[in-house]
Order: sequence, then structure tokens, then C-alpha cells
Amino acid sequence: MMEFHGDFLEFLDRDVSTLILMGLDDLADIVRASSVSRLWRDFVITNGICKHLCLKLFPQLSGISRVVETSNKNGKCADVGCSRSIEWEHLKMEHRAFVCLARGLVSSEVGECISDAICASSTDNYPEESVHHTLEPRDRIGRRASYWSSSGQSNPEVTEKLIYKLISNFCIITEINVQPFKAFFQADSPIYSAKYVRFHLGHRAYADDSEEDDTVLEDPQCAAKNFVWTYTSQLFPMVQESHLQSFKLPEPVICFGGFLQIELVGRVQRQEMDGLFYICVAHVKVLGRSLSPVFGIDPLDQNGTFMLLYNPDAKFPSPSTTNESDKISATPEMEQRQSRGGWEQILNMLRGTLGVEVYDSDDEVHDLDVDDEMGEEYAL
Repeated sequence: MMEFHGDFLEFLDRDVSTLILMGLDDLADIVRASSVSRLWRDFVITNGICKHLCLKLFPQLSGISRVVETSNKNGKCADVGCSRSIEWEHLKMEHRAFVCLARGLVSSEVGECISDAICASSTDNYPEESVHHTLEPRDRIGRRASYWSSSGQSNPEVTEKLIYKLISNFCIITEINVQPFKAFFQADSPIYSAKYVRFHLGHRAYADDSEEDDTVLEDPQCAAKNFVWTYTSQLFPMVQESHLQSFKLPEPVICFGGFLQIELVGRVQRQEMDGLFYICVAHVKVLGRSLSPVFGIDPLDQNGTFMLLYNPDAKFPSPSTTNESDKISATPEMEQRQSRGGWEQILNMLRGTLGVEVYDSDDEVHDLDVDDEMGEEYAL
């Protein structure tokens, strides 16, 4: 039999050819296919093969209503030429955008994705036990323990919720770490963990992109109505151990809108002083990858659709390796938080000079004639 040397795109039905190329599940293969010939390149672009790959990797992207190149967002791309040529230029731009997006989606580089802490459903002593302390990886700031504590509850089934802002409104989240707090200043050093933890990702409830002050969200009563959670994870069991516990999501998840809620379900430890159940968290860490500044999204509407903004001149941030972990370069919010943490450290060190307890490097406690009133400062 004679070997066939023709191009199947020239002989097969378009739908059949599309199905064949849509079977490619590797970005490199699609790029190679578009390099075979001008015919293959035009076919890949016209039929949105790379867009299909992105949707196959993350079905959530089906909410994209339109792709806009940010340099042309103000309409400066002149509508010159026939409608066919304009449509072709738009298809080529979409192809470039989805090739770049696919590269960002499948990248293995991850870094820290928390920008700031927003609010908690309850706080026992504010600001000494604020949710902002969970962003500090150290066990203490100056001479004070660093942690968040819920209010006490007689019912151990009462849940708590912590809300955080991520580094951008378009992130891929792969893993979330939570460290329960060990109250080393209490008898027998109890650990105030939750029984289970669950994660929610989403965006603000209001549709416009107005610069609403995040301090509005400090009121726990209004937190629920301020957010829409588009992803909810399974329940993960927590262990009553004071170390950074890793909860890896079954699949990487895209967060549209840039907010995370940690739901702490069930209470384990009762405080001896008042007989109430508490949940306390020492540190929270979120691992993933920001797709900003290359990509951004216009706010989601009620139907869950949004406009994808593509900046071809930007580059994906590269996480820098440190002794602790891989971290994405700091955002202004992260720098502000670090600055606030520095002032808190100075303030707490000054408080410490008034003398409640001094901790040495072995986590031992040395009493300095603490009276009952001052001792209550370390009650949860």
C-alpha cells in the first residue's frame, strides 16, 4: 500500500479535526501543532484549541465572557479594516492570552498567597488576640504570645470563621496550612485546636470595584453578607498538635476575587479557668500562585461571568527561595502588615518591661511576682 503523505486537516471534516486537536492535553503539544504550518496555526487559533485546554484544566474559567488586552482596554485599538480582519486580530490576541494563561495554570512554582487578615467570627481579647497575629510565623512577638483566640463557648460544636485577603484577585491555591496554638503559659500547656477545618474561596458580594474600606469587614456580623464563596473544600480532620498542619486541596483551585475563609468546626479543649471551650490559631499559611499582574479579572456579575484582562507586557512573579519556604514578592498590603507587626513588636516589648512573664529560649516561664489582675492578661 502507498503511504499517505497528505495533511489530514485538508481532508477531514472540520469538526473531526477539532476533536483530534482538542485531545491534546499538554500546552507544549498545542504550541508544536500551531508551528507545523500556517494552516495548522490558523486552525489552532480559529478554533480556540488553547482556550479549550484551559477550560479542561479549570472548568471554572468557563465564566470568561470576554478577553481584553489591557493596552487596548480604552478602545485605542482602531477599528480599521474590514470586520473579518478585526475578528482575526482578536482571535490571535485571545490565542496569545490563553497560551500564556495555560502556562501560568500548569506552573509548579508556588509561594505564599496571603496578603492580610480581614476579620474573625469572634475574638476573645481584641487586639491582643487578633486574627492578624496568625500571619506571624513566630510563637510570640517580643515577650507576648502571638495567636488568635475565639470567644469561649459552653457548646463545643460552635464553629469559628477566619477571613483573609489574598495577594491578588486571581490566584491558584494548592495548599493551606494551619497551626493550632499551644498555651504554654497555662498549666499542662493545652492545645486549642479545632476538630475539623474547611476552606472557602470567593469574592466580595458587591459587584462594583469600588475601593471599599476593609475595616467595614471587621464587624463579624456583616462578614457573611459581604462575601460570595464560589468554592468549598471537604472537611479535613485536625490533630491536637501544635505544628503547621498541611491541608492540600485535592486539585488546585482558582480563586476569583481574592478572599479565603477558614472554617474551624468543633472544639476540643476546655479552658480550666472558666470551663469554656476555645479555638486558638497560632499561624496560617496559604500556598499557591498569583496570576497577577499578567492577568486580572473584572468583578464577577450575578451570573458568575467576568472579563479576563490580559497584560502582554507583564511577567508572572517568581517566588524567591528563603530558609522558611518559597514566597511571592511582597505586595503593599504585606509590607504594611510587616510594618504593623514591627510596631506591635515594639509595643509588646514595652509592655513586657512592665513585667508579667519572661520567656527564655527553652519556652520556660519565670514568674516575676505576678498578681492575679496581671495574670489574667494571659487567659484565653
